This record gives sequence, C-alpha cells and structure tokens, in this order.
Amino acid sequence: MLAVNERLPYLRGKTSKLSSRPGCYIMKNESGKIIYIGKAKNLKNRVSSYFRKDADHLPKVAKMVSNVYDYDFIITDSEFEALVLECSLIKQYKPKYNILLKDDKGYSYIKIVGTDYPRLECALQKYDDGAEYIGPYTSSYAVKQAVNEANRIFRLPDCHKKFPQDIGKSRPCLNYHINKCMGVCRGKISKEEYADIIRQAIDFIRDGSEASIEKMTKDMLEASENLEFEKAARLRDRINAVTKTSMEQKIIDEDRRDCDIIAAAVMNENACVSVVMYREGRLFDKASFFLKDQDNTADMREEFIMQFYSSREYIPKFIYIDTELESINDITEFLRQKCGHAVTVSCPKRGEAVKLVELSRSNASEYLSINVGRTGKEIVALDELARALDLPKPPRLIECYDISNLGSTNVVAGMVVFENGRPNKKLYRKFAVKDVIGQDDYACMREVVKRRFERYLGNDEAFAFKPDLILLDGGTGHVNTIAPLLKELGIDIPLYGLVKDSRHRTRAIATGGGEITLSQRSAGFHLITAIQDEVHRYAITFQRSKRGKTAYAMKLTEVKGIGDVKAKLLIKKFKTKEALKNASVEELAKTAKVDRETAQQLKNVIGEM
Repeated sequence: MLAVNERLPYLRGKTSKLSSRPGCYIMKNESGKIIYIGKAKNLKNRVSSYFRKDADHLPKVAKMVSNVYDYDFIITDSEFEALVLECSLIKQYKPKYNILLKDDKGYSYIKIVGTDYPRLECALQKYDDGAEYIGPYTSSYAVKQAVNEANRIFRLPDCHKKFPQDIGKSRPCLNYHINKCMGVCRGKISKEEYADIIRQAIDFIRDGSEASIEKMTKDMLEASENLEFEKAARLRDRINAVTKTSMEQKIIDEDRRDCDIIAAAVMNENACVSVVMYREGRLFDKASFFLKDQDNTADMREEFIMQFYSSREYIPKFIYIDTELESINDITEFLRQKCGHAVTVSCPKRGEAVKLVELSRSNASEYLSINVGRTGKEIVALDELARALDLPKPPRLIECYDISNLGSTNVVAGMVVFENGRPNKKLYRKFAVKDVIGQDDYACMREVVKRRFERYLGNDEAFAFKPDLILLDGGTGHVNTIAPLLKELGIDIPLYGLVKDSRHRTRAIATGGGEITLSQRSAGFHLITAIQDEVHRYAITFQRSKRGKTAYAMKLTEVKGIGDVKAKLLIKKFKTKEALKNASVEELAKTAKVDRETAQQLKNVIGEM
C-alpha cells in the first residue's frame, strides 16, 4: 500500500491556476530531482488528473504521484512542440519513471574469419584483430539468421575443418552429398573461386537480395559471353536460391518492403516492446526491450517510439504499431522532420500488415516470458483476451463461476481463479446454494456472486482479493442478471459469460447484448476454454461429493436414535466412507453423542455400506 502524498493539497492548489495551453510538465521529488516528464495539449487538465481525490491510477503512475513534491512546466505553441520538447528533456534528464532505452548495449556483428578460405561467423563484440566485420545489429537473432541464410544459399562450409591444410585429407561430409556444401575439402575449388563466392555472400548480406541478384546476373551474363558455361551455371543456381529465399520472406507488398513493426506484451507491471525490422522485403533485424513498472497504455507506446527513433540514424517509410495513438500525427511529423522523407505511422486493421504486427507481438511475448517466468503462449492468450474484451490491460486475476445441481437438490457453485493465465487453486471457493428453492440458474448465480462480494466488502480474509475480470458459465441472460447486482454493490469489474455449443464445448463470449467470437485456433480461445472446463469440473466434483454425503447421511438415519443432525456430525467428523468404517464404537458414540448400544448398531450399518 502506497503512502498518501501529504503534498497533494498544495499540488492541487497550484494546478488550479495552471494554463490550459499545450506544454510539458516536469515532476520533481523532495530533493528537487526530476522523476517524470510528460506532455499535454491541455496542461491544466492533464496535471490535475494526477492529483485529484480518489484517483484510480495505474501502478506506475501511483508510485510516481506518491513521490511528487513539486513540479515545473513549460508552455509551448502546439502539441507537436510539446512532443518534441518532451523527447528532448527525457534524453537530457533521464527521469526515473520515463522509458529509458539503452542504445549502446547488446550489439552483434557478422565476422569474416580467415584469409585463404574465409568463413562467416557470429560475433558478440568487435575486436581490433584485423578481421572484417559487418554490423552492428541490435539482436544476435538477426545475425544468426543472416549467417545461416548466406551459408545455405551459397553452400559455404560450416564444419570444423581448416583450409587449406585439411583439403584432401578426408571424405566430404553429409552436407556435401545433400548439396548443402560446395565441398572445399575435395580440393577442386580454387582460392580465387572461393573468394568470389564469399564476395557474393557478403554482398547479399550487406545489400539485400535485389542488389545481390543484380550483381550475380551481370556476372552470369559475362561468364556466358566468355564461354565459361560451368561458372555461369553455378551463378544461375545461386540466383535461383536467392530468389527462392526472397520469395519465401516477401510477406510485405512491393511498396512497403522497408518497414518497422512495433508491438508490446504486458504482464502485470512488466512490459516488453519488440521492433521487427524489414529491409528490401526481408527480415533484417529485431530489437526487444524489457521495461519494468510500465502499463499497457498508448502513452507507454508513444514514449517508446519517440525515445527509440530519436537516437536512430535510419527511419523507414512505414512504421506499423499495435495500438491507435492519440498523438500519431505529431509523432509522424516529428519522424518526417528527423529523417527528411515521408513517414507513415499506422495501426493496421487488415491485410498482411496485421500478420506482421502479430509476429512482432509474438516476439515481445516470448522475450517477456523469459523475464517473468511465464510461457509466451500464456502471455499471448491474456493479451488476446484483453484486446477482444477491450480491457485496459491483460487481466492478472480471472474469476469464473458455474452452478451445478441434480434436479432441484444439492445445488452448489464453484468459483475458480486463474492468475496470469494459470489456475491458482488456493483461491478456489465452493458455495452451497441456500436461499433459492427449485431449479433457477439465474437466481442461484445471483446468490453466489452476491455472497462472494459481500464478503469482499466486509473485509473477509478468505475473499480479500479482487479479480480483474469476472466470467460466468452461461450466456447473455446470466450477464444481464449479475451486472445490476455488481452495480448495486459498487463493484466495477468487467463481466462476461462463456457460451457453450450443443456439444457442451466453448463457443463464444457473451456480453450483455451479444456475443464475441474468438478464433478457435487462438491462444485466447484456448484460455477461456480451459477456464470454462476447469470451473465445470470443480463445480460438478463438489456437487457429486455433496450428493455422496447426502446418501451416506440417509443410510445412517436408518439406525434408531440417529437423525439428520447426528448423521451430519458423523460425516463432518470422518468425511469419507473409509474413515467411518475404520472408526471404533467408542469414537462413533462420542461423535454422535449416543450410547454404546446405538453406536454398535451404527457400526453394523456402516460395515454394510
């Protein structure tokens, strides 16, 4: 629990006199250190939102506000000027609660090793060793992919043999026989010919597939004119290999082959933003940034984009993002002025660009999963669910309810809780429906949910947690029954139903007035299916257990002197049929509060059960 900032009355008073013009605000702590810098098109409205009473801030904002002692501001002529100023001030002061990207760490290179028969290798650092380096790249993933691709296309050796000393000393390996290596070890490829192939491979890495094909086509025609038909044939095969690889990777249309795709994955207060870069129609590089104390908001993405591109030399013409941004026009103008050419920043809704955004989001999810100890599939599932339901962020706690009954007797309910995409059985709860007479699913659900949240509001430790999302095993009718109840109790939590098909399988998510359908192949659909299956299992297991205890109780009441109350005492004490059978006559007499003779009759009946 964060301490209340005692300076809030002063800060509110100061903000009441603030200008409504655009500008930047600079939050400071008690020692005068800048801890956060932001921009606003209306300074008064924006700054007031931090200090208002009963503000429901996201975790990062709440932490920042609790440490604000005072603030300064700078008025600008436009929101665009405020955006540029904000970026500049963040780079200058590096405030604690702003996104700070480190651009000088984790670079990788492609190293050309050797002199007579050079090899292509991955290198994490650049040394002054006389070798040639290509790069830097921001991810080792891109380097490994480029090296593997060049080795495959140009059939370069990747074995441990050293050339020329190992030439002719052993038979070619399997890669030669399956046409994945040119077979330098046979001794039939000269240093000059090998150097020419390496040059072509380096051109392919540096210039991309189009420039590489253009150069090799020119060399092929020249070899053909000189009647060097074998050389021309080898160049033809390399051109075909490069073309095939280029076609496999070309998932971007001709006009948008240079682009960056930015997407974020968020779990609780941890975020990862991934930037996947395409150049010349092929995957060129990937950069992932793990960010702590962040919220899944458009503001976080805006700040990231400004910090990321403010320090980069090259900005592509197209940038795709995973969320609509309020300041997208100002960001676009900033990038255009920085790079000197047209830039389009957009959130695609259809087509191939959507697939690219999903690819970048998957990269972000996998990177985040490494840092938070969750699988990428779990993170993707929660993110998909949040986007489908228009939640502000992926839900940490999901609570789901199901009613189970046999006719109008033994009506019970199960409540299961999934935390960060996994069942948390410590938070599961069981309910025996008490007030509803007969078979009325809606009334039973209302009773159970009401009892749960009345205990939450009454500070009952067993129900002290508050979910981020409530799901009901049922359709629109269930949602419309429970929604007014939650409003009546003052509980503001997103509420949806889980609808099953005729074969009792999850089909869709019910709202108060319709349904939301998820792709059955999506991770989000698999998550809600798992939740619905689990709550059904839990509720029906409880119902069967309760039904079994009722059957035991009815059998016990056949003994003279044992009524419903004493039968319940016995079941409560011994719990299982096996425990009852193993109980001594004295134990039965003491528990049921009967004499030894009655206890012996009880023992005989239990033995026949």
